[in-house]
Amino acid sequence: MSSHTYAAHLRWDGSTAAGIRSYSRDHVALAPPAATEVALSADPAFRGSPERLNPEQLVVMAASSCQMLSFLGVAARAGIDVLAYEDEATSHLDLTAKPPRLGVIHLAVTVRVAAGTDAATVQELAEQAHRECYIANSLSVPVEVTTTVAAT
Repeated sequence: MSSHTYAAHLRWDGSTAAGIRSYSRDHVALAPPAATEVALSADPAFRGSPERLNPEQLVVMAASSCQMLSFLGVAARAGIDVLAYEDEATSHLDLTAKPPRLGVIHLAVTVRVAAGTDAATVQELAEQAHRECYIANSLSVPVEVTTTVAAT
């Protein structure tokens, strides 16, 4: 198959009649065939609910998740035994940019591999995974990955 199609259904109910400061930013989204509805809102700085994910967080999470899935795939194909993967992904909203946008997405990855695994090979695979990451390749903001390799 040369392409994959993705769809999402988003729903908001409320009223904007009372102006910019009064309407709820809370909404829900669903991406079939997954059945779980995701509760979303705006960033709390924009009158959103801090208990719900916001779109900016979802972009950072998508970049992090895609990098991990790409890395696990290239590592498995290379015969590398990856035992754990953690990422502390961050970005910031640059309101001074024209137009305003997320800044660089930083992925601070720690990969735990089996004892005796060559760390340089793991680093090369992390770079390959980054080049192949669909989400990073789709974003206009740069995604930077720092990978730390730990052996057990």
